[in-house]
Amino acid sequence: MGDRTIAAAEFKAKCLALIDRVRERGEPITITKRGRVVARLVPAGDQDEKPWLRIRGTVKKYDRPFEPAIDESEIEALQ
Repeated sequence: MGDRTIAAAEFKAKCLALIDRVRERGEPITITKRGRVVARLVPAGDQDEKPWLRIRGTVKKYDRPFEPAIDESEIEALQ
């Protein structure tokens, strides 16, 4: 998979075909205007994915959920 770069004028002329290409091939397109990057067209991803699945594996295990997260001495020091 390669990242294709295209001028804004060409993107305007071929917009619908380029959107289809990104969807089908999964290849992002970088859009430039006067040689400077102005936007990127990337695949939307799996729309059926459940939002909570994206955070899977990011929460740390907490063995004692009903005990304070810090010691009382630390709480007193913060007051």
